[in-house]
Amino acid sequence: MKCPRCESTHIRKNGRQRGKQNYICVDCKRQFIGSYDQKGYTADIKSECLEMYVNGSGFRAIGRLKKVHHTTVINWVRQIGSTLPDTPYRNEIPEVTEVDELETFVGSKKNKIWLWTSVNHSVPGIIAWVLGDRSSETFRHLWLIIRCWQSYFYVTDGYPVYPCFISNEDHIVSKTYMTRVEGENSRLRHYLARLHRKTFCYSKTEEMLKYSIRLVIHYLKYGSVALRALCARKLEAIA
Repeated sequence: MKCPRCESTHIRKNGRQRGKQNYICVDCKRQFIGSYDQKGYTADIKSECLEMYVNGSGFRAIGRLKKVHHTTVINWVRQIGSTLPDTPYRNEIPEVTEVDELETFVGSKKNKIWLWTSVNHSVPGIIAWVLGDRSSETFRHLWLIIRCWQSYFYVTDGYPVYPCFISNEDHIVSKTYMTRVEGENSRLRHYLARLHRKTFCYSKTEEMLKYSIRLVIHYLKYGSVALRALCARKLEAIA
């Protein structure tokens, strides 16, 4: 056994503290115990809680089942969500882009907010999204992203905002050809409790809703909850 301060091996026992053997270094007088309990939750517990979250469980339900305070799980989602991009990197450029809106709320059911999503007609996964009201100003932010792809066609449900940005020759209005984007929106509602149509779970802030969407999109793409990003961030903070 060595002293943690001076690494001397000249160590003596010095009573007990909280049931554990206490030692003292004869050279530098540093007191210490032989082994320390690991503080905080293990990576397995964090991973299990986050996987429950992106599989439809609410924070309080996770807390009841895993014996972890719900605010701790909220902090884990916030920490990981802040490190993730809005969507995973993709190489493909969509020839046909589908666009749709998903209604939810923040704070109360009187405060509605829309999630505008965009997908590649041929490839699973959401490739761009924005949060806001149902106005043309909100869609403008999404359009600045998807117009760069220069897709041959853009498929929508005919909501009046879309013709303000999409030219008639490139615009297809058809619910029949929107199965991809509607399917992705349905998956978001299925995997994220706060997006369920009838639920007690809800987002108190738009910021937390963004973090949750990032986390579930990452999970659906890679099948993991990006726990390494959280661990790497903690190591950087320590350094």
